[in-house]
Formats: sequence, C-alpha cells, structure tokens
Amino acid sequence: MAPHTPPTGPGHDAFHPDLPDHDHKDGTADSSLPLRARLHHIRADALDADTAQTGGMRRFAAISGNSVGSESIWMGQTHVAPATASSNHHHGASETAIHVVKGHPEFVFLDDSGGTPEEIRIRTSPGDYIFVPPYVPHREENPSPDDEAVVVIARSTQEAIVVNLPELYVFGHESDAR
Repeated sequence: MAPHTPPTGPGHDAFHPDLPDHDHKDGTADSSLPLRARLHHIRADALDADTAQTGGMRRFAAISGNSVGSESIWMGQTHVAPATASSNHHHGASETAIHVVKGHPEFVFLDDSGGTPEEIRIRTSPGDYIFVPPYVPHREENPSPDDEAVVVIARSTQEAIVVNLPELYVFGHESDAR
C-alpha cells in the first residue's frame, strides 16, 4: 500500500494538511463553522491592532474571544518604541503573563511595603517573564534609544482589558480607584 500523501497548497492549513483552511479568499473566516470546533493558526502577519490600547505602546491581538472563540484567555503582542514609556494603566480583573521577546523593557509600579510608596522598576531581558496581578497599576518603559521592545502577553480573560490611569498608585489601599 502506498503511503498517504496529504493535500497541500491553497485551502489546506500547513500544520493540518487534511483540514481545509475554511477561510474565504478575502481573509474573512467561514462563519458556518463554530470557532471552538477546530485548532486555529494565527500567522504573525495576521495580528489585529483593533484591541484595547494605551498611549506609548501598540497592542496586537492574536488569540481572543472574537478571533478564535476563546472563553478564558487573550494573547497577543505589545510593541514599545525606543525611548518611550506607556501611559499608566491596569488590566482590571485579568491576570497578565508577559514574555519578553526583544529589547530590555522595564515594568514600573508602586510598592509601599517599606511604609512609604516607592517606584519599583523591573528591568528585563529577552527570555524573561513578568506576572501582573489583577488591578495592579503599572506602565512599561523602553529605555533603549534605538531598539523597539516586543513582548508576548497572555491574559486570563478573552478580551484585552485596559484601564488607563492618570498616575500610578499603590494597589491594596482603601482609596484605590478601580
């Protein structure tokens, strides 16, 4: 018996050659198929900039409730230009995990475990991870004068929650303004 050669080319996903690509030629998804009935391949050039944004950075959604039908995760990329700081913000009830891909971004928040609010900077390198708990105000900074910083973000909600803030504050005080 001859070995099976799966079909390739247009209409077949490269990772699942027996599974038709079900996208229309104009790039829109075939709405007759439930999003949660198959694996999804989001190509690097197909990230969606139509997601929650914060000044000083650009977010791009890859995995979301809207794009793939996820119910409890959002994933994408954030790009921070050279010598740029994002606006202060938090991500509501969402937990956020960050993986540094390129550059040396710094993550800034306030801590008062010493009795007085103090700005804390976490300096990172490619390969590092950061965890941001729900509601904790922070910002990202890219101190490099030449290179963009790029991180991959995963959130515990199906859409990107972003609450932009006028300033950082220590989370956990009764005066917190969520």
